[in-house]
Amino acid sequence: MKIGELARSTGASVRSLRYYEQRRLLLAGRTPGGQRIYGQDAVERVMLIKELFAAGLSSDGVVQLLPCIDSGTATPAMVERLICERARIDAEVSRLAATRDRLDEIIVETRRHVLSHTAVVRP
Repeated sequence: MKIGELARSTGASVRSLRYYEQRRLLLAGRTPGGQRIYGQDAVERVMLIKELFAAGLSSDGVVQLLPCIDSGTATPAMVERLICERARIDAEVSRLAATRDRLDEIIVETRRHVLSHTAVVRP
């Protein structure tokens, strides 16, 4: 598939796909005319890259992790890196959950305050 098709299939911008290729996160073949061409596995690869970025990993971190994901093997240092990334994500999830809970409290208090000041006063 061509780069535009891959972009539409994954929701990634063409610019992002070119960046992924530049960082060697994504490999593309070339047509005789020089256009990038991707295999069907590129969709899954791009979705994984986007998930890792969305989880807060840097492009350098993704570059380091993808070989272990691709091969299914890792050095002890890579396993430690995976464990650290997971712990970081767990901490972020906890922080976000606490913020959500605080917002819930604010919403309840705000609704209570609004309702108490909008009561209909009858003569």
